[in-house]
Amino acid sequence: MNATDRTPADLLSSALAADPGRPLVTFYDDATGERVELSVATFANWVAKTANLLQDELSVEPGDRVALLLPAHWQTAVWLLACASVGAVAEVAGDAAGADVAVSGPDEASLTAARACSGARIALALRPLGGRFPQVPDGFADYAVEVPGQGDRFVPYAPVDPDEPALVVAGREFTGAEVVERARAEAPARGLTGPGTRILSGLPYDTWEGLHAGLYGPLATGGSVVLCRHLEQVAPDALDQRIEAERVSVTAR
Repeated sequence: MNATDRTPADLLSSALAADPGRPLVTFYDDATGERVELSVATFANWVAKTANLLQDELSVEPGDRVALLLPAHWQTAVWLLACASVGAVAEVAGDAAGADVAVSGPDEASLTAARACSGARIALALRPLGGRFPQVPDGFADYAVEVPGQGDRFVPYAPVDPDEPALVVAGREFTGAEVVERARAEAPARGLTGPGTRILSGLPYDTWEGLHAGLYGPLATGGSVVLCRHLEQVAPDALDQRIEAERVSVTAR
């Protein structure tokens, strides 16, 4: 982290410059048994590719609205930072009808909601290792097909203004600067005390609290997150073992 960082994308750039090899997001899906660990460098590469997809293929510009109809997942975290890199407004669980782009998970409810978008629609299978859909949903492009061929470096066509809207969650709009400031300010109370702090979060991404614990707080403080989906399926003793094995410092669930 750097005191001059003003946007979430700045936070990621600083993390990449400081220690690209350290873990940033470790993801568990306890319904499927999936575990994937992304270093800062690997996560940043996914962000760059996704930002290039937004900017070059979908013609997204600063201020455009991207409805993210996705659960707490490592790929959702990638999309949040990709939107920030382009200067688009990430609307978590947003109204697809008013969005320029809709991004859906594989469940039918999200796909149905996303079809209200008159612009581009992207679907994520959320399969292990970022796998493709066996059959792409009608009216959607498959993220896993579209993103691999994108460039590994991203440069925005227009500078991202930290004082412009960057995030909408639970009905509240934040500028990029507000996301960074609030992520830093709330970190100590959550137990994110600095570099090396590792938080386990089972919170959904549809609230600021879930986004802070599951992404922005660790990113702003040089920490990392163990992001768990379907954590309710884990027995208490198995969770204790995970906390020990992953060297978790603090939990949010």
